[in-house]
Amino acid sequence: MTDPIQLYFWPTPNGWKIAIALEEMGLPYALNLVDIGAGAQFQPDFLAISPNSRMPAIVDPDGPDGAPVSIFESGAILQYLARKTGRFYGQTARQRLVVDQWLMWQMGGLGPMAGQAHHFLKYAPAMEPPQVLPYAQDRYRAEVRRLYGVLERQLFTHDFVAGDFFSIADMAIWPWASLWQGQEQDITDFPKMDAWLARCAARPGVARGRALAAELRGNFKGNREAQKALFTPKPRD
Repeated sequence: MTDPIQLYFWPTPNGWKIAIALEEMGLPYALNLVDIGAGAQFQPDFLAISPNSRMPAIVDPDGPDGAPVSIFESGAILQYLARKTGRFYGQTARQRLVVDQWLMWQMGGLGPMAGQAHHFLKYAPAMEPPQVLPYAQDRYRAEVRRLYGVLERQLFTHDFVAGDFFSIADMAIWPWASLWQGQEQDITDFPKMDAWLARCAARPGVARGRALAAELRGNFKGNREAQKALFTPKPRD
């Protein structure tokens, strides 16, 4: 029996992507918690797997040619797992191109912009001293709204992001889009996105991935040590 994939994880949108993928693909995995509020992402053992000090990451003992491989960056992990299983990546070259485009859209657009919206709308005002920056709040709130408009138009004629099939692009986008309230968006402006959110959430693999270690998902707004670990740049030797 093949040893399980080692998943390095904390319950955040980026972590959910890979938990959802592993559940949807039916791949056995072992959970390794990376407490980002305690600074575990900066420990040498984890940096050897994820040199950018970010989770999620995986170690697959049955990598290419049967040799172990470690992978960081959630988009790269999703592509790897989809190629490994032959699932959720489309059946044709054209379908895979569409999946890749929307995966890159999430990695380069929605994830970073929604993350900044969360930071300036939720976390910065709770810092000591409070950092209430209307320009930053307005900028990222508006950019997330624009991106959801892009997603809404795509979903107007498709059940899922890349077409009529659930893919790793949906796995990447759904965790961030499901947090629209924290990004101060009005979901009634995006009815197709709202229906897609529910369609994805109804999948058992999505529900299981989202629920993984959910009890550990904390609110860092009042936690000064966690804020220091998360928001203070760490020097490198």
